[in-house]
Amino acid sequence: MDVRYPIGKFQVDSEITMDLVQGWIEDVDQLPGQLREAVEVLNDEQLDTPYRDGGWTVRQVVHHLADSHMNAYIRFKLALTEENPIIKPYEEAEWAKLPDSELPVEVSLAILENVHLRLVKILNSLGPEDLEKTFVHPDSGLTAVAKNIGLYSWHGRHHLAHITSLCSRKGWKVY
Repeated sequence: MDVRYPIGKFQVDSEITMDLVQGWIEDVDQLPGQLREAVEVLNDEQLDTPYRDGGWTVRQVVHHLADSHMNAYIRFKLALTEENPIIKPYEEAEWAKLPDSELPVEVSLAILENVHLRLVKILNSLGPEDLEKTFVHPDSGLTAVAKNIGLYSWHGRHHLAHITSLCSRKGWKVY
């Protein structure tokens, strides 16, 4: 297994259907609780352990998820309210080095729970025409709302697997 991609890289192998999107939304909805369950039993030493050599610590991964999903929330809202808005990328590796990444994980767990509450409310309201709306990422180009839902379903599961696979490899209690 490649510890960088414990669930593989993001890809969509089939037509994006409403059923597929609903499954992705369910993943997004469940992530905050799953993440909380995965980290609530970890002590500070475990939280400050990198999930791989040269990788982020568990604490940084939790804070990254909050940072990334806050950005995603804004990107979804822009795509749903503007015509092909150009979104602003951010330097996630640099964000992970900022001092707020040293805070207790509870700070970002609370953010993630509340951002996901709002995000899932919006995502569950979308019709087929909304799923076709797009935004423009300066690096990756035009992205449809439907595909972005899949990306954030994967993103949450990807980082959760970083944490749970580390716990498994170390023999730490996992949920």
